[in-house]
Amino acid sequence: MNILFIMYDQLRFDYLSCAGHPHLETPNFDRVAARGVRFTNAYAQSPLCGPSRMSAYTGRYVSSHGASWNVFPLKVGEMTMGDHLREAGMDCWILGKTHHYPDTKGMARLGITTDTIAGARLAQCGFDNWARDDGLWATGPDGDYDKKPSPYQDYLRAKGYDTDHPWADFANAGIDAAGNKASGWFMANATKPANIQEEDSETPWLTGEAIRFIDQAKGPWCAHVSYIKPHWPYIAPAPYNDMYRADQVSQPQRDPSERDDPHPVFGAYMDNRIAQAFQNDENRTRVIQAYMGLVKQCDDQLGRLLDHLEATGRMEDTMIVLTSDHGDYLGDHWLGEKDLFHDPSVKIPMIISDPRAAADATRGSVCDALVELIDLVPTFVEAAGGEVADHILEGRALTPWLHGESPAWRDCVISEFDYGATPQAVKLGVAPKDARLFMVFDGRYKLIHAEGGFRPMLFDLAADPLELTDLAKTSGHEGQIARLYDLLGQWSRRCGQRATMSDADINALRGKSLRKGILPFLVDGSEVPEDLTEAYRGPAPKWNASDR
Repeated sequence: MNILFIMYDQLRFDYLSCAGHPHLETPNFDRVAARGVRFTNAYAQSPLCGPSRMSAYTGRYVSSHGASWNVFPLKVGEMTMGDHLREAGMDCWILGKTHHYPDTKGMARLGITTDTIAGARLAQCGFDNWARDDGLWATGPDGDYDKKPSPYQDYLRAKGYDTDHPWADFANAGIDAAGNKASGWFMANATKPANIQEEDSETPWLTGEAIRFIDQAKGPWCAHVSYIKPHWPYIAPAPYNDMYRADQVSQPQRDPSERDDPHPVFGAYMDNRIAQAFQNDENRTRVIQAYMGLVKQCDDQLGRLLDHLEATGRMEDTMIVLTSDHGDYLGDHWLGEKDLFHDPSVKIPMIISDPRAAADATRGSVCDALVELIDLVPTFVEAAGGEVADHILEGRALTPWLHGESPAWRDCVISEFDYGATPQAVKLGVAPKDARLFMVFDGRYKLIHAEGGFRPMLFDLAADPLELTDLAKTSGHEGQIARLYDLLGQWSRRCGQRATMSDADINALRGKSLRKGILPFLVDGSEVPEDLTEAYRGPAPKWNASDR
């Protein structure tokens, strides 16, 4: 079996027709859901690209792998999806975005260079590189945002979009009435068509690379096809730029009461520039029209990929996984972007189609179990026929749910957010070590703990599914808060750093030192079997004085 692991950047869980969106039709996402299981309570381990992806790729929580912000390197010793799958005999390739930064200092300290196989994989987050491209090819007064190679920019130049930065000039820009660039960085341009042929824009290009990879691949393989859309900048090529009308944009899920004595961190985010941009209803409408168009383009290109799998017979031996690294507030809760723990930000779509006969009974079903993004790596290891290294991997394989079983499962999901590098931390006067948030959600109640001496937040999603009322602002909920803090405490005491020795390894060590002559605290040796003390009994040897 092969694995097609598709991730869409910043795709909200509820912007799919199979998830109930009232206007956005996504028949190809629905097509995969009809072949598999749609998980309705899937959560990212951080509502931010970099740390969320590092959790997805390591199968570990953010505070275990340590790459808690977008540019924080993943330390050189962390095992990744590629490492685990190669141990199980499966190749693992990257096509598209990782948002990974290698631990170059650690590599240099160990003498590892990128011209070796091990070094090249460390530089690519454990993947073999087919067409890695992290997407945001921006430039400014201090230089370029990213210096990594861009096969997409090379492709654009070869197609005649021949400038220094064709992504910025064409894929991420339209043309205004005066013939000037209308950059996607300016949200006022969101509904203008990008100045590019649709088939040359980011999503079709990566789909073409995926098809090219599949056509030459010899299994078993895992291909991580990681699209940069519908992540901002919010601009789409025609016809997707104006495919949706303003009256098809959902009303924002927000309430004036949220701004009344908010949690200090929430208040700081509601006052930032991103939030203010989305609090302008005209601007928000334009952006969501473009966002919906980008999602629709993603769905159309998924259809192209699914059709190719069917035409080539690969659908029957390929597990298909659709998910995202986090969502997008899109003006809900007076916020834009992601970063905090309301469902529009931290909840993710997750659909898995398993081609094995054991999954036949669950096709077209939904599963409400509490699922985490870190569950994918152990799921893939099992699919590859490997043994899950559960002393390293902190997620749980989803195989039982895919095969119609009801396993004993987790009581809650956890997500973490380190905002130490942000203006919000500066505004609040919070030191980097204290600028951390933790979410614990048990399926009904959601608690957010803030380091730095701040109070918690609490939501009851059964009574308040839109998370508009912070119950921790008033008394009467101390019992629920204490119970959720106990769950968070249990999680914090996990054995997340003992990654070099499994329980089986430790069990195998028990008593072995006795059989190798380490016999401390014996009174006369009668306490242990005679064979353990044999080397220490018998006539005493004599030393030769002439050798002194």
